[in-house]
Amino acid sequence: MEATFEKTYHEIETEHFWFKSRRRYIRQLLKNSPRDSKILDIGCSSGILLNELIEDGFKRENLYGIDVSEKAIANCKQNGIQNALIMDAQEITLQEKFDVIIASDCLEHLQEDDKALKNWYNLLKEDGAIFVFVPAFMSLWSQHDEVNLHYRRYTLLQLKQKMQASGFKIKKSSYWNFFLFLPIWLVRQIGKLQKRKENTGDLNGIPATNSILLGLISFENKLLKKVSFPFGVSAFCIATKR
Repeated sequence: MEATFEKTYHEIETEHFWFKSRRRYIRQLLKNSPRDSKILDIGCSSGILLNELIEDGFKRENLYGIDVSEKAIANCKQNGIQNALIMDAQEITLQEKFDVIIASDCLEHLQEDDKALKNWYNLLKEDGAIFVFVPAFMSLWSQHDEVNLHYRRYTLLQLKQKMQASGFKIKKSSYWNFFLFLPIWLVRQIGKLQKRKENTGDLNGIPATNSILLGLISFENKLLKKVSFPFGVSAFCIATKR
């Protein structure tokens, strides 16, 4: 991502509803996982999720993070995550095998996403699980994607097909951030008709409605235990190694 945008990202990622609600869902998915599970967070940013997993009882020494950003990894080290490494997510060279791999909004940054998925498959233990979140629908493409240096947005079908082609067995798939899809779609269509002087993306700080939006998406997270949504701002797959 662009340097100015990354600075804002690190300033707000702890409390912003988008990131906080997604971390809550991942923690929900890991609720019954053994606390000695070896976990890799791909695109770990400042290591906030990894520290929250430590709070949940997971062992610090079994938690790993990789990110291409030097600043992100420096933040991880400051935050007590020592198994944090600067590494290209398309070519992760760790010798460890993992019980769980998490990749939240990472795949879209990679030019060779198929290569990355095959690499991640090889890093997973037999019967291990992987959680992959990506931005959905090219109709939502905006300046936000440009400052994030995205290559693409995905449909859920595209994500499933790519993961299955790499050997993964899909256990659950859905769109995410269903309730905000329409307002975000409208805002981005309007944005395409306007010329902004500065390309700042969508993260200009924590919104005044942050707590309301956090509650809304947290409610959506609970619904995901029973349903899958037909559309949303993001898509995700939960899969295992065949």
